[in-house]
Amino acid sequence: MCIGLNCALGAVEMRPFIEAIGKCTTSYVICYPNAGLPNTFGGYDETPEVTAKHIRDFAVDGLVNIVGGCCGTTPAHIREIAEAVKHCKPRVPPSSVFEGHMQLSGLEPFRMGPYTNFVNIGERCNVAGSRRFAKLIMAGSYEDALTVAKAQVEMGAQILDINMDDGMLDGPRAMARFCNYIASEPDIAKVPLCIDSSNFDVIEAGLKCCQGKCIVNSISLKEGEEDFLAKARKIKQYGAAVVVMAFDEVGQATDSKTKVSICTRAYNLLVDKLKFNPNDIIFDPNILTIGTGMEEHDKYAIHFLEATKTIKDTLKGAKVSGGLSNLSFSFRGMDAIREAMHSVFLYHAIKIGMDMGIVNAGNLPVYDDIEKELLQLCEDIIWNKDPEATEKLLKYAQTTAKGGKKVIQTDEWRNGSVEERLEYALVKGIEKYVVEDTEEAKANKEKYPRPLHIIEGPLMNGMKVVGELFGAGKMFLPQVIKSARVMKKSVGYLIPFMEKEREEIKAATGSTAEDNPYQGTIVIATVKGDVHDIGKNIVGVVLGCNNFRVIDLGVMTPCDKILRAAIENKADIIGLSGLITPSLDEMIFVAKEMERLAIKLPLLIGGATTSRTHTAVKIAPRYSAPVIHCLDASKSVVVERRYLSLQQARDKGFHIDWLTHPRPVKPKFFGTRVFKNYDLEKLSQYIDWKPFFDVWQLRGKYPNRGFPKIFNDKTVGEEARKVYEDAQKLLQVLIRQRKFDARGILGIWPAQSVQDDILLYSEEHDLHSSEPIATFYGLRQQAEKDSASTDPYYCLSDFIAPLESGVRDYLGMFAVAIFGVEELSKAYENKGDDYNSIMVKALGDRLAEAFAEELHERARKDLWGYCGDETLDVADLRKIRYEGIRPAPGYPSQPDHTEKITMWKLGNIEEATGIKLTESLAMSPAAAVSGLMFSSPLSKYFAVGKISRDQVEDYSRRKHLTVEEVQKWLGPILGYDSEE
Repeated sequence: MCIGLNCALGAVEMRPFIEAIGKCTTSYVICYPNAGLPNTFGGYDETPEVTAKHIRDFAVDGLVNIVGGCCGTTPAHIREIAEAVKHCKPRVPPSSVFEGHMQLSGLEPFRMGPYTNFVNIGERCNVAGSRRFAKLIMAGSYEDALTVAKAQVEMGAQILDINMDDGMLDGPRAMARFCNYIASEPDIAKVPLCIDSSNFDVIEAGLKCCQGKCIVNSISLKEGEEDFLAKARKIKQYGAAVVVMAFDEVGQATDSKTKVSICTRAYNLLVDKLKFNPNDIIFDPNILTIGTGMEEHDKYAIHFLEATKTIKDTLKGAKVSGGLSNLSFSFRGMDAIREAMHSVFLYHAIKIGMDMGIVNAGNLPVYDDIEKELLQLCEDIIWNKDPEATEKLLKYAQTTAKGGKKVIQTDEWRNGSVEERLEYALVKGIEKYVVEDTEEAKANKEKYPRPLHIIEGPLMNGMKVVGELFGAGKMFLPQVIKSARVMKKSVGYLIPFMEKEREEIKAATGSTAEDNPYQGTIVIATVKGDVHDIGKNIVGVVLGCNNFRVIDLGVMTPCDKILRAAIENKADIIGLSGLITPSLDEMIFVAKEMERLAIKLPLLIGGATTSRTHTAVKIAPRYSAPVIHCLDASKSVVVERRYLSLQQARDKGFHIDWLTHPRPVKPKFFGTRVFKNYDLEKLSQYIDWKPFFDVWQLRGKYPNRGFPKIFNDKTVGEEARKVYEDAQKLLQVLIRQRKFDARGILGIWPAQSVQDDILLYSEEHDLHSSEPIATFYGLRQQAEKDSASTDPYYCLSDFIAPLESGVRDYLGMFAVAIFGVEELSKAYENKGDDYNSIMVKALGDRLAEAFAEELHERARKDLWGYCGDETLDVADLRKIRYEGIRPAPGYPSQPDHTEKITMWKLGNIEEATGIKLTESLAMSPAAAVSGLMFSSPLSKYFAVGKISRDQVEDYSRRKHLTVEEVQKWLGPILGYDSEE
């Protein structure tokens, strides 16, 4: 860390500051004084000799490292300074109590000393780990994405993990841009950053933009020592600490002995060959998933804990970290169980020596507060004390509802048809009756003339349900493994009959061709450059249990080996797996090679970093045979959705019969109405409190009528009540003392639709001669719907009467905001009251949303008056039981934020209310809501979803923009690669 003093002061005036800095443990002190203080005319009178003498005094006293000149100094000054200090020794920083410990920094120093507790690395600024963050980054809303980072810091993150690894992102550019945004926010930039990527170009882009001393996450030995040392050498040059993963050329370390061996080898290379500071080395010995139902995974938690203890005992100065969410992935969708597992694991890991971890600190329950039965189950599964630990925890997850009520299990399902029984057994993982049910199905020769038909029929139908439930987060990984075992038991019963059938066919026909008893043969591999294989192994188990012949080629598999194995084994499918972003490029290469060699096998793409979008727009265009993104281990096929042409989508749009549709009600005014000093007491009655609890990460039910159920929640109830009561008290203070100012605007204009656009007019008009004063441009759904679906392809313009209909229609627009939130929040923060600082923002957001709700109600009942007799309570408002909608630009019904520009010009919003648009088209103040108002009782919210190139080109023509400008704002919904 460097501290510099320059400008504003001359050397004499700098003396006390230099002496104070000299007592700090900072590495370098830089001194660039003016040539004295400016005279009356703004000039500088200090001669080169005088300036040099003062600076030489600093140097002789050992106070500075780098010296120079600033305002008023000339080349002569610099020459004299250089001559004066050339024989002086640079400053040596005093020793620190933190000497021998890790020292990091953002804008503020962060030292991990002997009394530092466990360090929380915030995990949510990760495009692969936070859906909200990813959505904002993909949309280019970097300023809004800063709120995710700030919330992490406010919730206790001492270091921020930043990850931009997504196949659809320009990783280096995204990393640099977000780090630069962080640098502009002192509240965030004060903490060190952890630059997290599997692509070293992304890491280096982050290192170039980081303030202070950061952490690099991560490097490993998977590509060999030369690559490892080259990357480590660069990291050292940037002055960063480094996370080293327990991977080597063979693969990912899973047992404690291998973890320690790889970490020790890496430590010796760094310290002996590069003289890397041992205190800047962090090992991640791989927290792997337990409770999968696979016996070889049962000791993964123990192996991590054992390795951690040995590393801390033997590798002096090194730290240990890990990504906590991997541990509980088997119970995806059951947050209470996952959080309890994390808390129990950390309780033991910290005592053993784990120093830091990538966690969501706000979601960790206190160890002693975990419900006793759940606590014991977590202890058993982590320490592998009970061979039935996974089964018991799974049962707990299945049978324990919120509030601790048990779900009664019965055998009533046995009364169903054989197909229903087989499906139920597969979904529930019940092996007890599956053989007798399979035997019963086999006996029905009319329905199932061949054993294979049972596999292709009821068994595969059951596994399809399993896949859908798992994909929706309604089943857990251990249940999928159990389902696969039920499938295997049924298939195992059928295989002898299938083999006998094959022999009979051969005998009757004299054929030597084999009637393969397998569903098919699949070659699966983790691609070259990637060593992650846990997920791939699970896929292999599931497919094997579903009667597939699986050829598993392991990890770090080059393309030629994959293709050779597919040909030699007469494979029906090739499956590629990968966890890190560079794996995506390797998958593209494999697809290109398959195309070049005319290998026309279906290609399955899977792994945590892969996505349907990347598969569709980056891999599929390189290969003419089917390319399928495999959503998860239990689903073998997910067909990529295709798109209708824009004209086809318009033909299948939502067409209202405007002759029979209720005639639009003429508003009571045209133009705008401005509202200032709006009644906050009234708005408080419209607050939806559920999102308020979400801010505090308190999950539970908060009905709009009656007693808030969240208060009865065993986990968060008591804390929710406290926060709610604090909010009510502060809200009354805000209202009483007028700390907030609610301002808004409502505008209504005559409107007509022309195809996908909505034209607005200044007043009642001649439908064929008046010129519009503004146009709102619509986007239409284009992604092909399910073949059985009769749903239309919506566009917002569908809800406004077409110009040619002769029916006069109208469109509303509004913008509301709560002023004073940021200022009051900052005031609390300056007092060190972070709790009320966050509370003020949460209440500001709630009041802004309440303002939108209340103003919309006023518009419906009075100001516009199209629902004058409406009598709905707040609960009905929450459920959108009123007529009409109020969609906002940037949201699913119209994802284009630039439509806000039209709104602001049309309503003169900034001048009328003070609500501004930022460069990225976010609203300022942040506690603001805006949108359009549609009155049609048939109007509804919808998501535009993915759109094709023809619509983008058409949309750009209508808006008089370039295709590139449109793509910039619509990037996340493009159904094609915008770079092509």
